[in-house]
Amino acid sequence: MASSDSRNAPPPMPGPPGRPGGFGHNRRGPVVKPKNFKETMKRLWFYVAMERKTLVIVFFLILVSSGLTLMAPFLIGKAVDAINLETVDFHLLLVMIYTLVAAYLLDAVLNFLQGWLMSGVSQRIVKSLRDTLFKKLQKLPIAFFDKRTHGELMSRLANDIDNVSNSISQSITQLMSGVIVITGSLVMMLILSPILTLASLVTVPLVFLLTKTIAKRTSVLFKDQQIQLGKLNGQIEESISGLEVVKAFNHEEKVIHEFEDVNEKLREVGLKAQIWAGFLMPIMNVINNLGFAIVAVVGGMLAVKDIITVGAIASFITYSRQFVRPLNDLAQIFNILQSGVAGAERVFEILDEPEETEDRPGAVELVKPEGHVVFENVSFGYREDIPILKNISFEAKIGSSIALVGPTGAGKTTIVNLLTRFYDVTGGRILLDGHDIREYTRNSLRSCFGFVLQDTYLFSGTIKENIKYGKQDATDEEVVAAAKMANADPFINRLPNRYETVLSENGGNLSQGQRQLIAIARVILAKPALLILDEATSSIDTRTELHIQEALLTLMEGRTSFIIAHRLNTIRDADTIMVIDNGQIIEQGSHDALMEQKGRYYQMFFNQFKNVEIAN
Repeated sequence: MASSDSRNAPPPMPGPPGRPGGFGHNRRGPVVKPKNFKETMKRLWFYVAMERKTLVIVFFLILVSSGLTLMAPFLIGKAVDAINLETVDFHLLLVMIYTLVAAYLLDAVLNFLQGWLMSGVSQRIVKSLRDTLFKKLQKLPIAFFDKRTHGELMSRLANDIDNVSNSISQSITQLMSGVIVITGSLVMMLILSPILTLASLVTVPLVFLLTKTIAKRTSVLFKDQQIQLGKLNGQIEESISGLEVVKAFNHEEKVIHEFEDVNEKLREVGLKAQIWAGFLMPIMNVINNLGFAIVAVVGGMLAVKDIITVGAIASFITYSRQFVRPLNDLAQIFNILQSGVAGAERVFEILDEPEETEDRPGAVELVKPEGHVVFENVSFGYREDIPILKNISFEAKIGSSIALVGPTGAGKTTIVNLLTRFYDVTGGRILLDGHDIREYTRNSLRSCFGFVLQDTYLFSGTIKENIKYGKQDATDEEVVAAAKMANADPFINRLPNRYETVLSENGGNLSQGQRQLIAIARVILAKPALLILDEATSSIDTRTELHIQEALLTLMEGRTSFIIAHRLNTIRDADTIMVIDNGQIIEQGSHDALMEQKGRYYQMFFNQFKNVEIAN
């Protein structure tokens, strides 16, 4: 149907069936351009090509619809010529009217089918892209996530892919129909009158000049607007997440003033951007109306000389509208396409990231691990120029417990990250049951470890489902037994739905200590061969900690365990305590032996319990 873009400048004749023209007044914001448009389009076409059958149908519908669009002005001209001052050819007039009505109705049906089919195409393509990206995230090494914020990755998985969807659903049909209508309209204009065609093209350079000038100005303003919007979002997120701290220090007024400052800057730049963007369509309508006036004047002169009929002039004016409007739209469509390709490019950047190194050729499954661990001159650094571990060597015998203590950043967590192959050593080797851990498949190696970390994570779902995360086929009785060992059963039974209680995101409706107890129950249920406890009782009160220690001692019995702890009273019973500092083992031995040495461990213990009598 006739574009809504021309609502401020009504045409002299009814508009033809045709393209939706909403792009002429698009104010979506700044266009993010891809770094390599051509290569990204090639890769995106791989996903688009999977829908080639549907796209062929869509193209056929567009072809027929565009044909109707091009036929309508011709019918209008014939209807006008059927009316003259002396007689009216009612038969021809009725035929033209009925044909026009049929064309309008058929065009509406075809446009609906196009939109319906393209919506399905875009959603299927986006689903495939999102599935591919999510699977890729599961295969990336931990180092990748250490370098990127969760918000950035979420943006690529959600916003960027949605941008691709919008681009595909809007731009493909508009581009195809726009090219057909522009070409067809120009051909029909030339057939009707080459002289009028030349006159109507006078305004085309003005259209391009106006679009380029305003787009250049608005792109800068909209970019600045997005920067200010990002600052505002960051201010809001920071204020809400740290609300307790803000209130504790009575900084409410300070936060309000900071927000108002950023919000005012956003208002100012947003106002300028919208004003400049608002100039486009009114001026464009003036130029278009100027073009119509030129055509009308020249056409009138030609009609007086009987060179062209009034009906042909009416058809020509409508064709000229159809020719100019897609030119306006195509610039906006191309911007939308660029924005979608830029989103696809950001997705492909993740897909191009190197995955975890593949298992060595001939790697074997780790079956029934015994838990004998040996570090032989292990060195490692997250960056090549900054070593974290320096020639670490130690042995953990089967069923022994190894406690790692030392200042923050000394390398304690790095040791367990290397043991589980979240990272690979850069020097030396790690042996498990007499074999380099790189000789085992990574999946079978990690499956023999149980983790209880300082930062507990629970998934949305019931408490029972979270405990069963470590053993999917566990029975309800096994779940309850594990919860009892972890001392989680009492508080679970006090909840309204007990084990069927649904947890919010990361267990937000439980206390930190309760979340930790569920995490411990999860590991108890899994019964792993080796344990890694990273500040496992850090968020639990002293009374509960005694019960947890008993459960952990039972769990650790016969299993090799690595314990990272800052609360030294929790590791007094460890077989070996290693003091790590600056990437090296500076002391190791039992609690009693280290206390007798009166070295670093003794100082740490004394400083932590200086108000308590130290008993050897």
